[in-house]
Amino acid sequence: MTEIGILKTWATGTYKAGVQLAGSLTTYLDNLNVARNIASADMVIGRSVIVVIPGGNPRDAVVIAVFTV
Repeated sequence: MTEIGILKTWATGTYKAGVQLAGSLTTYLDNLNVARNIASADMVIGRSVIVVIPGGNPRDAVVIAVFTV
C-alpha cells in the first residue's frame, strides 16, 4: 500500500519521521524509517511524503520520497 502524508516530525540522528496520512486527522504514524537516499535537508516539517506500508502493516512502513506540492 502506498500513501501520501505530511511530515510532522523528523529526527536527523535516527533517520526517523512522524507522518500524518493525507485526508485523515486521526491517522498518525510515528517513528517511521526514512530511506537513506533522501537528504536530511529535504526533510522539512510540512512537506509532503510518500509512505509505503508493506502488507498494510504500519510497523514496516517507510518514507520513500519527499516533495513539495
